[in-house]
Amino acid sequence: MIFDLVAIVGTALVLSLLIKTFLLRSFFIPSGSMLETLQIDDRIIVNELTPDLMPIQRGDIVVFKDPGGWLGPVVTEEKNPIEASVEWFLSAFGLAAPDSSQHLVKRVIGVAGDHVQCCDANGNLMINGVSIDETYLGSDVPPSSIDFDVVVPEGSIWVMGDNRENSQDSRFHEDLPSKGFVGEGFVVGRALVVSWPSAHWKFLDNHADVFKDVPKP
Repeated sequence: MIFDLVAIVGTALVLSLLIKTFLLRSFFIPSGSMLETLQIDDRIIVNELTPDLMPIQRGDIVVFKDPGGWLGPVVTEEKNPIEASVEWFLSAFGLAAPDSSQHLVKRVIGVAGDHVQCCDANGNLMINGVSIDETYLGSDVPPSSIDFDVVVPEGSIWVMGDNRENSQDSRFHEDLPSKGFVGEGFVVGRALVVSWPSAHWKFLDNHADVFKDVPKP
């Protein structure tokens, strides 16, 4: 009986480790740049098959590593050995995300080849000459308070936060070597669902209808 229980628990842990390593991972939201879609401290589940096996699409919410110069110095919080060990163990199985503050979460607006502009006569973003109505933004949130006009290079994406007035996204990093673009190699995966707190539980839509009339570049 004890052997069977140990075997079941061991198998479950191994499966959890494999899922975390190759399929899914948990992150928490460290800032308000994606309000009201994502709240500060929300926990999200990320599909790690994107972009390696599943292509990134406009409207996807993605988690990515700092492509260089987006985040300031990372402050490491000292933990006692017991806390550090527990956190390491939980993170190994995708149950904790101690490095969330070293990642960013934004919405994909442009993919490779897209011509993204701000803005048309009505203040809406334009992609490949077509204006889009970003229904995921709050009614009082402007698409952008600054103008930009970019063409997304191959292997990169252009990202923006849903909280446009409080999001240090691609628009604010055009002076960096990356020109504000995020190379797909920095992308950890696509956010699928808000898993915690339970009151915020929901699937994360990529709002394909917003981009359905955008032609291929």
